[in-house]
Amino acid sequence: MSISRLKIVFAVFCLAVLTGCSTTVSNVGNSCAIFAQKNGIFENWRRDAEKASRDYGVPVSVLMATIYVESSFDSHARPPRKKILGFIPGPRASSALGYSQALDGTWAEYKSRTGQRGVSRTDFGDAIYFIAWYHNQSHIRNGIALNDPYNLYLAYHSGHAGYSRGVWKSRPVAKSAAARAQKMTQIYEAQLQRCR
Repeated sequence: MSISRLKIVFAVFCLAVLTGCSTTVSNVGNSCAIFAQKNGIFENWRRDAEKASRDYGVPVSVLMATIYVESSFDSHARPPRKKILGFIPGPRASSALGYSQALDGTWAEYKSRTGQRGVSRTDFGDAIYFIAWYHNQSHIRNGIALNDPYNLYLAYHSGHAGYSRGVWKSRPVAKSAAARAQKMTQIYEAQLQRCR
């Protein structure tokens, strides 16, 4: 192979690596577009989502809708900082981070209970697998159907114990977010039927 061909192969390889490192998604309202955009050599979001769905029985559309509501597919999403005296950045409202917005304690529990050690909340494959596991736990602990995005999201937002106590009933933000998750599940499911 000539030097010029090696340079071209190397340039294509570097471009593929850099494209795979991109964390932004251009059209979060279209599951087919998301999967088309994130279908590279080093990452394949459709494969990751379908594996999580197979392993835990939660539809891909429900998993994707949860991420849509939680982080809008922003790998480094975090709650905003509170302002001290109106302008000094203070602490964040919680330790939520990444695609799944999992809290430090919940993420640690997941790693401990599943044996997943090197996982990251900022990695899509790890995050969607966590969401599938969490929704499956909601099914086991609270009897929520795996295809019920509204109640799965309420349990995700309120925690398993909080859901069973009904704390979400007095939280309009939780109910509104659950309704968005339900609506996006329907939208994503219809799209996925067309692009499968």
